[in-house]
Amino acid sequence: MYPINDRQYLKICAEIAKLLSISLSSAKKKIEIELAKEGSKTIQEKIKVAQNLLETCKKNEGDKFNSSRIFDKLMETINDEDNFLTED
Repeated sequence: MYPINDRQYLKICAEIAKLLSISLSSAKKKIEIELAKEGSKTIQEKIKVAQNLLETCKKNEGDKFNSSRIFDKLMETINDEDNFLTED
């Protein structure tokens, strides 16, 4: 797929990347996968798919499903196990 230099599309991609804590190219790839599923061709269809994905990301972030928040929660320790180390 050829690179798209539409300003509105790139802005939406950047917002998705920010919300998901991923790179801009990864955000574009996510959108391209959705585009392939739907068979969208025009830039307006691509912007619409990107906007739908952005709305989904915003909803999930509000529900605290953000990958960085999940990782932070998993990395927390239990109060009395701060210095616990498991050996192989």
